[in-house]
Amino acid sequence: MRALTGIFWIVAGTLHFTHTRTYMAMMPPYVPRHRESVLVSGVAEIAGGVGVLVPAARPVARWWLLGVLAAVFPANVHMALNPQRYKRIPPWALWLRLPGQALFAAGVWKATEG
Repeated sequence: MRALTGIFWIVAGTLHFTHTRTYMAMMPPYVPRHRESVLVSGVAEIAGGVGVLVPAARPVARWWLLGVLAAVFPANVHMALNPQRYKRIPPWALWLRLPGQALFAAGVWKATEG
């Protein structure tokens, strides 16, 4: 579970660099510098994923990744409230992302225990 969680975050963060435009499209209009924000969040996810894999870094990785999840939550809310902007994603899937964040948080918590 721990290795999968760490790898998940590393891959998720890497996607910010390989699919930057996709992530930029998810950004709410009130967030400045979309490209830079996407790249910084990608670095944050990669760092958190590495932290999950390094025993001494796990306590920091826990709070780091929970902070990342909190930081991106407004973008997920924005997407759910504006489904017309995301025609390729069914509206129900946009709403499902919101409680999905809690599942990711629980996974982070579990993977960084002990």
